[in-house]
Amino acid sequence: MHQDALTKGGDGIALFTDCYTGETLRGGDRYDYEHIRSSEDVFMTYRDRLTNTEIAQVVNCPENVAVTLRTINQSKGKMRMEAWMANSNNVSNHSISMAISKRRVANADLGIKNKVEEILSRR
Repeated sequence: MHQDALTKGGDGIALFTDCYTGETLRGGDRYDYEHIRSSEDVFMTYRDRLTNTEIAQVVNCPENVAVTLRTINQSKGKMRMEAWMANSNNVSNHSISMAISKRRVANADLGIKNKVEEILSRR
């Protein structure tokens, strides 16, 4: 992900798009890599079917890892995005795009589902 961002930046500085606001983030900005669905959420959902190693693979599937401003990541914590966005202050204070966020969550959910199916099909 970081190497792709360096290529996009073109000048040796990483260039990312915030997964919840759509804003451009450049190397040096205060951003974090974000699990759209938290590891705790994925663990609680799949602990009866997957090993801890397999859960780590699911959590880190490309669709579930993105970049967002550190302030958003810290505010959201381990909350599900839907619950965090239900607080209108979070949306307005952080300039969250509901449309972008909903698409990213749906994409993460699909990636997680596909990764789980892939892991289970290998058994």
